[in-house]
Amino acid sequence: MFIRPAIVLAFLVAPPLFAQAPASSPRSPDSEVRDQWTTVSKYLARSAAAVPESSYAYKPVATVRSFGQLVAHVAGSQMMFCAAALGEKVPAEDDFEKRNMSKAELVKALDESNTYCARAYAVPSSNLGGPVEMFGQHFTQGGLLLLNATHDNEHYGNMVTYMRMLGLVPPSSQPAQ
Repeated sequence: MFIRPAIVLAFLVAPPLFAQAPASSPRSPDSEVRDQWTTVSKYLARSAAAVPESSYAYKPVATVRSFGQLVAHVAGSQMMFCAAALGEKVPAEDDFEKRNMSKAELVKALDESNTYCARAYAVPSSNLGGPVEMFGQHFTQGGLLLLNATHDNEHYGNMVTYMRMLGLVPPSSQPAQ
């Protein structure tokens, strides 16, 4: 049986190509969740600021939230998830959505929820193991922070679609600043 030199070379070269470089410092799961949330929270804030107030009422179809309602929903849900993660009094999730707020008020509410959540994401995971019941399910405090980051990413995806339909470039598609 004849073995082609190119195949042998591929097997000799491939393992180093796919090997991971050693990390300069070990990363913890809580720092990775915090980094994911930090990225998406900045995208959310930049999206809220970039969309003109005249487009805050925009809905692609009548059965979904408007852009402004998405901003309100994210601000309210972040306050709820992060309060629970911090062991503080949990506000009602939809408080911001029930109000008729201007773009400036919604941007401010989102910024305040990001500032509030930054406190929760700064807590070491070793202090976030307490049990919390929410939506009829059992979570740890840290699990709620993961759920919040996931939820934020889901709604940032909605915002990206809305922005594209409005002819705007979402923050994650813009050149690095």
